[in-house]
Amino acid sequence: MLGFILFLLLGGLIVGALARLLVPGRNPMGIGGTILLGIAGSFVGGLIGRAIFGSRGGASFILAVIAAVILLLIVQGGRRSRTW
Repeated sequence: MLGFILFLLLGGLIVGALARLLVPGRNPMGIGGTILLGIAGSFVGGLIGRAIFGSRGGASFILAVIAAVILLLIVQGGRRSRTW
């Protein structure tokens, strides 16, 4: 169980960091937010990848990064619209 949690945290950090590198501009998000972004992107991308391609790991990883980028853009759009 501890190994799975560490795998989620490390995978989330990698996917979230890649998403933050691919989105231009300032991303005022800490490491915890990056990990959560990556975990959410991995979950969404993994589900879509498994549904479309089966159990191919490479396609799911690419879709996880794409999903994390989309989630990051949604978060940034929500932050911009709240400025007074």
